[in-house]
Amino acid sequence: MSTEERIENENVTATPAYDIVIVGAGSGGIAVSASLLKRVRGLRIALIDPADTHYYQPGWTMVGGGVFDVQSTKRKMEDLIPSGVSWIKQSVSGFQPGENEVELDDGTRVGYQHLIVAAGLKLDWDAIEGLREALGKNGVTSNYSFDLAPYTWELVQNLKQGKALFTQPPMPIKCAGAPQKALYLSCDHWLRNKVLSNIDVDFCNAGGVLFGVSEYVPALQSYIDRYGVNVNYFNNLEAIDGDEKVAHFKVVSGEKEGETISKPFDMIHVCPVQCAPDFVARSELADAGGWLEVNQFSLRHARFENVWGLGDVMNTPNAKTMAAVRKQVPVVAQNISDTLNGKPLHSGYDGYGSCPLTVERGKIVLAEFGYGGKLLPTFPAWMLQGTQATRAAWMLKKDFLPGIYWHAMLKGREWMAGPADLERLQA
Repeated sequence: MSTEERIENENVTATPAYDIVIVGAGSGGIAVSASLLKRVRGLRIALIDPADTHYYQPGWTMVGGGVFDVQSTKRKMEDLIPSGVSWIKQSVSGFQPGENEVELDDGTRVGYQHLIVAAGLKLDWDAIEGLREALGKNGVTSNYSFDLAPYTWELVQNLKQGKALFTQPPMPIKCAGAPQKALYLSCDHWLRNKVLSNIDVDFCNAGGVLFGVSEYVPALQSYIDRYGVNVNYFNNLEAIDGDEKVAHFKVVSGEKEGETISKPFDMIHVCPVQCAPDFVARSELADAGGWLEVNQFSLRHARFENVWGLGDVMNTPNAKTMAAVRKQVPVVAQNISDTLNGKPLHSGYDGYGSCPLTVERGKIVLAEFGYGGKLLPTFPAWMLQGTQATRAAWMLKKDFLPGIYWHAMLKGREWMAGPADLERLQA
């Protein structure tokens, strides 16, 4: 579709203007629009997002580890939105679910028969005092940013001795393993270049466990031991003094609860605090915590039957990963299709999420699990040995998943991503 065919500021008569309105053109928004069009021909779909660029965010950890070039992780948004979908290139300011309308920043209201909220989450860089001002200089970095991931690799290459800190805030965050991935790839580089013994490495985790699914902890702990990492549980980053290169942590549990600990650093990789976008959190669609309130199995809103959720914005108790979105998209697409055809819902989401934990360059622990930490491996154990680090999982992450993302998932091709049975999940 050409740029001229896009809708940048479409003044439409609401109620309804579109069969489907999708808020957010991230992985969920684009993929579900393609999946819906494959199921129901002629649907009037609007995709609302102001961004010109679409990012493959799972690649940024690999950028920070010197594996991917950062430019390979982005595409023009106009090249990805499916033909036949109207792109409303604006920001959403609010929702009027009682009137089946979405409010845009310019005052326009867009009507819908069904609404899909796939707005992602907000990286709250300002929740940590001094962080925003410190980023990108004085050794302060984060792989959660397209602009900063290359700086991570620069710091890792240049650090020969000193103190390196890696932080993880309270949950929920997108890709719960990402803070550790940065840690492991950095340590692996230092080990290979025979400088790790000169670097004091701390992992400061606001939580109380290395990983939330216990079956993967032994493999991860073996790498913590290999790299000689000092793990500090219940240490939550509260402030950074970039000029002085000091990080301040508060102990959030245990005997020292409430104490402040200050740590000097030569390099610090920060995982920012994360929350729902403001326009979702303050809306009628949010739960008490600000997240989109949905049924965790059907992904239909808990109170508005023609509203659906996708991805990181939801209050579902699953890992917030791209792999989770890939499994959620067919559920929402099929359930909306069935609803439009007057059929009962039968497609369910089992909480599947995947976290490829890059424990060294060339090996990954492929964590795959669903609600309640239930292991949900895609491949048989003889292929990927799910709880152990393997080269096969590394090849999957490095060589295959980016192509699957760009050329399959965003095109509505649901390979190995079929929905679970909703009735069974709710039993």
